[in-house]
Amino acid sequence: MPESPDIRRKRLLFRSRQRGMLETSLLLRAFAERHLAELDGDGLDRFETLLEANDADLLDWVIGKKAVPATIDGTLVDLIKNFRNNI
Repeated sequence: MPESPDIRRKRLLFRSRQRGMLETSLLLRAFAERHLAELDGDGLDRFETLLEANDADLLDWVIGKKAVPATIDGTLVDLIKNFRNNI
């Protein structure tokens, strides 16, 4: 039985909160609370792929220390960057 979008969003929100680094947990939790409801199925797929990344790499992408690899949606990382700059 496929997972409903609401259950999926709750699962992704939980995963956003349970990171290895506090900084990443706080950022992704706040982003997810604000934007998960706006993401369609494809957006949820891209966010879930992002959550698979190592916390240190993810933080480096968001602060611009490292380039975002082709396997990660750069526009989603840009959205998180903009979110971070406005909180």
